[in-house]
Amino acid sequence: MSIQKALLVELEREKNNTLRILNNLQNDKFDYKPHPKSMSMGELANHIVELHNWVELALERDTFDFHTDYKPSTYTTVEELKTVLEDGYLRNKALIENLNEADYFNTCTLKAGEHVIVSLPKAGALRFIINNHLIHHRGQLTVYMRLLDIPVPGIYGPSADDKQ
Repeated sequence: MSIQKALLVELEREKNNTLRILNNLQNDKFDYKPHPKSMSMGELANHIVELHNWVELALERDTFDFHTDYKPSTYTTVEELKTVLEDGYLRNKALIENLNEADYFNTCTLKAGEHVIVSLPKAGALRFIINNHLIHHRGQLTVYMRLLDIPVPGIYGPSADDKQ
């Protein structure tokens, strides 16, 4: 299997996993925070969806600087987030399909001003900066859901809320 095919499989599966979570969220709970230092449910859901759409940033840019290139998304409804996720998936899929294998080995650098957070091949950036990061935050979001008694769908297997 090529890198391209492997990334396309992961791209689709993770999008579908996030969609299952979004389908259970409630707009009126977007302000919920389990702790003062935590992001709100809405901020966290926005961040997860925007991470999906960083594929374009990782593959089309050589450098991403949080100080100059990042502006958090501020969607306020589940429907908006689902639309952004689906539209981004289609753009990401087309981008991956049109890259050649060598492009995945070009370097991508993540910075905060002059501080280099990480510099690695673009294929690694897709896994480390994007997918692992969004999986981490999606896990946080499922904890928020559990605390609010919102059913948690199975992601990599059944959850306690899935009908057996």
